[in-house]
Order: sequence, then structure tokens, then C-alpha cells
Amino acid sequence: MSEADLQSRVMAALDEVMDPEIRGLSLVDLGMVERVEVDGGQVRVQLIPTYVGCPALGLMKADVERRLAAVPGVESVTVEFLRKPLWTTDRITPRGRERLKAVGIAPPAGSGPTEHWTPECPYCGSTQVHRENVFGPTSCRSIFYCDACRNPFEAIKPV
Repeated sequence: MSEADLQSRVMAALDEVMDPEIRGLSLVDLGMVERVEVDGGQVRVQLIPTYVGCPALGLMKADVERRLAAVPGVESVTVEFLRKPLWTTDRITPRGRERLKAVGIAPPAGSGPTEHWTPECPYCGSTQVHRENVFGPTSCRSIFYCDACRNPFEAIKPV
């Protein structure tokens, strides 16, 4: 197998590694994959954490190692978390934004301060929403309520 073929298989496998907190959204969708190096059967993956203190980093590392170890031709996997560049919500892919909406989470509309941000309702697209709680199930999400369709939803905080 050529190195280019192995690189392609590794990238496809990485796309199957889901975020442990938002199932259905891959680490690739989140824009966390900064670099992948394939040298023979040695694979090195550099990830940018969405939040440096994220308690799920160990799970992500184990999931990447387990998934890539199953790729034919991969002999070893090294996963590193980078401190720079910093992850921002601008790194979420267009497919990732659609997948967030599909699970009822409003994707951020860019990056920046969160004091006056108004997400679109992932169910009906309305911006007639109000924040119920700045603190959601994780530190990167808030709880909103749509005044148009009357559904509660989570929104990723723009950073």
C-alpha cells in the first residue's frame, strides 16, 4: 500500500471518530484535526482542543488511537494536543454546522464575544430567541428558547 493510500485511509478513519459529548459530530467536523503525518506505518495526529481544560480529551485520544490502530498498514499511533494555534468556532466545517443543527444544537455564527450573540434556532431558523441559561451541559454551550417554534435548544458559544 502506498503512503498516499495509507494517508487517505487514515483521514477517512479520523472522520469516523466522534466527539464524545456530541455524537454524530466528528473531530474533523469540529476542526480539531490540525495535522496528520504518516511515515511508513507510524501515524502522528495533532489535535487542537476546543477547550484546554476539556474533561473529554483522554476519551478523544483513546478513540483516535483505537480507530487508527484498526486501519490496515498502521503500526503505531501518536496523538498530541496542541496549545497553539487556539481553536475557534470558525474551524467548524460546513458539514459540522449542518450536523450540529441536525442534533438540535445551533452552530455559532462566527467567533467573538458571547454577551450579545443571537443564534438561529436549529429547528426553524428563527432569530426570535432568548437565552434561558448561559450555562449549558458543557462550558461551551448555552441554553436558548425559540419564541417562534417554542422549542428549547442548545447553542455552541462563539469563541
